[in-house]
Amino acid sequence: MSFHELDGLRYYGFEIFSETITQAVFTRRGGISPAPWSSLNLGGSVGDDPAHVAENRARLFNAMGRRADSIHDVWLIHGTDIVYADVPRPLSEPSPRADIIFTDNPDVTLFMRFGDCVPILFHDPIKNVIGIAHAGWLGTLRGVVGAAVEGMKSHYGCDPKNIIAGVGPSIGADHYQVGADVISQFAEKFPQDINQITQTRDGGAYLDLWESNALQLKNAGVEQIQVSGVCTACNLDDWFSHRAEKGKTGRFGALMALNG
Repeated sequence: MSFHELDGLRYYGFEIFSETITQAVFTRRGGISPAPWSSLNLGGSVGDDPAHVAENRARLFNAMGRRADSIHDVWLIHGTDIVYADVPRPLSEPSPRADIIFTDNPDVTLFMRFGDCVPILFHDPIKNVIGIAHAGWLGTLRGVVGAAVEGMKSHYGCDPKNIIAGVGPSIGADHYQVGADVISQFAEKFPQDINQITQTRDGGAYLDLWESNALQLKNAGVEQIQVSGVCTACNLDDWFSHRAEKGKTGRFGALMALNG
């Protein structure tokens, strides 16, 4: 069962990961934010009251048994920069700018926010490393998951064959219509995969972020991959969707931690 209920919160958990880690992608249910951010909004830059966001975050950390001050998060920039979180982020300091974050410290809780882009979770049970990457169309084009795997190899000595990856809830190809300029950039960057990662119907072009990132993971040597197949735009009762809700919405969160 991929969906779980805990302390009034509903979240998606990957079955491919072992119980040696805590991992969850939280739905929009169980928070205190009013519409249009109802209700578990975790985004601090979408117009919601910061006090609501703070309470929502506290609820999910408490539910997962993690200290609020164990957090290490990032300010997303749609790139391939990596933060290696050796210790929690001091709450008095701003979040570093990056789209990939890793740790091998059980005292650190990784946290990232999403609103249609793809959460990609990583675990190497041999090196005891976890990570989260953020892959929108631009990050996907720039090869964010390949950069993540390279970072795990160079920084922690990980073997890609030992890396387990989960491609989380995000906008599916059925809703993700993009312009010809985006398609041409993907065709130039990934000519061998373009027919697998794009669709054409009713005169429009659609991009499959799930397949594109899964293929890039495989090309990087990752063999253990689970794709959630959950479309945020199709399931607004559970998920915030920037595209489906025309920008007037919140952000859901992904959390990972090593258990001891």
